[in-house]
Formats: sequence, structure tokens, C-alpha cells
Amino acid sequence: MRLDGLRNIFSRSRQAPVVGAAPGTAAMAGRQGGAAPSAPVAAVVSPWDDQRLAVAEALWGEGFLAPGGAEEVLRLAVPLGLSAASSLLLLGAGAGGPARVLAAELGVWVSTCDADPVLVDLAARRIQRAGAALAKRASVAAWNPVAPQFRRHGFHHALAADALHLGEPAAVLAALAAAIKPGGQMMLVELVADSPLDMADGAVAAWCRLERRHAALPSEAQVTTALARLGFEVRVVEDQSRRHIRQAIQGWNGLIRTLSGTRPSQAYAVSLVAEAELWMRRIRLLRDGRIRLVRWHATA
Repeated sequence: MRLDGLRNIFSRSRQAPVVGAAPGTAAMAGRQGGAAPSAPVAAVVSPWDDQRLAVAEALWGEGFLAPGGAEEVLRLAVPLGLSAASSLLLLGAGAGGPARVLAAELGVWVSTCDADPVLVDLAARRIQRAGAALAKRASVAAWNPVAPQFRRHGFHHALAADALHLGEPAAVLAALAAAIKPGGQMMLVELVADSPLDMADGAVAAWCRLERRHAALPSEAQVTTALARLGFEVRVVEDQSRRHIRQAIQGWNGLIRTLSGTRPSQAYAVSLVAEAELWMRRIRLLRDGRIRLVRWHATA
């Protein structure tokens, strides 16, 4: 299907992503081949300073930047039937945790891409430190959400979490579809809104500001339709909102227990409060049903 047709599915107006100084690229070549896009990497201003990374890893586990940590990454990946004989394109490097756990636990060859230069560099360094055997199976590279492009038919499967909002959803999905070998599978997790979000609403505006994202989320139906038009058979569409909320609250409860009786540094405390506000805003919108976290499992 032509990309213009996919774009029509995601017809809501979108704001441009935050850009800044051009990042450097840190990459390691996996034996199954990296995803190295031919287009220049988009300029991105990273929100991940040392203090925020420390807070996130205290919440979700070393190397992970989202609720559920290693357990959730494996839960998403296992239905793909990954093994030492398969290759995976993974959008979202985290801080190196996702690629590390997938290569170590499932033996899969993982080509990880992230649009954030800080995370690309950090994930690459951590995977290298994990040892030569794992580093052979896991690679990290930057990708350009503005002009997404991956090695054509270069991967058996793909897993993308919260990646569509970084660029134009139609273009990102089309690039992922082109990267998967015939008969391959895609696992996709994305925030959606069944009704358009209004930036004039204070709760929406505050959440978008804290998460540095635009309010024009796709709907579940738009993503499902786009996958079908790209030739995928959509097997599963699952609302993960309640699970996501539960995992987030568990992470925060654990961190609060850990911090009990301690005196964190001022810089850490400031980052902790900012992260808490971000998650409070997200959870409130999820509980109100204004946004949802949805998982798609589709076969090419």
C-alpha cells in the first residue's frame, strides 16, 4: 500500500517533534546486521540526564525505562517465538536492558534502535560491558523518526513500544513493515486516544509537556486499519492500560519503600518529584479512559 494512503488513516494534525543539536551515533554491529538507516539521524534533545535515568532505573530495574522492566519485555517478546535462529528489530533501547534480556534469555539476534542519542550511547556501552557473547547478539543504533528506514526484509520479527508518536505513525509503521521478512511478526505497543485530546485542557497540556509529546495520539482503530492495509493479519488487539497502571504503582511503591529513612541528594529529589508528577498525570488520564495503552500482535 502507498504511504499516502496510510497517512490518510492518521489524519489528525500533529505538532513537530522537539529538535535540537544533532546527536552523535553509537553503534555496534550484530552478526545478523544492524538497522542503520540511510537517512541522517534526526536531531533530538534528550530528556534523559543522569538523575532522571537513576530514578527510572530505581523504578523499573537496571537498563529499563518503563513499567514492568525485564518481565514485561519478555512477556511481549515470547509470543513471537524468538530463538537463536531468529532476528528481531527492536525500537526502544531503554538503557540497554531490553536488548540484553532478550539476547540473554531467548538467544535472539537483536538490532535495537532508539531516536535518543543519550540512550543509544548508554545502551551500546552497557551491552559491550555485558560480555563478548552477548555483544555479538545485540546491536544498538540510532534511527530517524522523521524519515524512518531500516534494512529491507532484514529481520524475522519486530517489536516496537511507544515509537509511533516520535514521527508520523504511517511512515513508522510502513518502515517497520518493510523491515520484516515475509511471514514475520510484529508486536506493537502504543498509547492511543479514542477521542481527540484537547491541548486547551490543563490535564492534557501538563501531561504532554512532561512527556514531551504532542496530543494527537492515534486511535486503536487507526493503527489496526493501518496494519491491515500494510498486509498484516492482526491476531491480537489488547488493552493493557490496567496492567500498565498496576506495574507503575508497584514500581513507585517499591521505590518509596527503598527511600524510607534516607536523604536523597537535592538533584535526585528534584528529578524524583518531576518523574512522580509525570506518572501521576499519565495514570490519571489512563484511569479516566482518555488515553489507553494497547498491544497489537500481527503477522506479515
